[in-house]
Amino acid sequence: MRLFAPRTGRLLLAAGLLATVAACNANKAGPTAELAGYTPDPALKTASAGNLTGRVRHACTVTQARLQNVSEVSLARPCGCYAQRTLASLDQSELAAYRTMGYFNDSARAKALSALDSCQLPRPA
Repeated sequence: MRLFAPRTGRLLLAAGLLATVAACNANKAGPTAELAGYTPDPALKTASAGNLTGRVRHACTVTQARLQNVSEVSLARPCGCYAQRTLASLDQSELAAYRTMGYFNDSARAKALSALDSCQLPRPA
């Protein structure tokens, strides 16, 4: 069963991956404003909380599967934990920034890294 049209699916994946990559780059110098050329998915502005959680969870499974060299299926529970904890910890301004930019701002990245630790997922280098 297909949940998204091919183009929409790619946009969701890109937005989610950028959110996860931005969260994981918190240890690196400089803000994430350097994501030149990235255009956030306009659907983020009106996406439901469940949709946002699904986007972050999916991005986590893709990123962590590559990082750990394991199947995405094996990461369903820890990435679900990560997505729920991260989004639950965001304040209104951080959530609004995510909806606008398509990735976590600096303060939200710190919370995302804490969620990675809490859910026992490795931080990307």
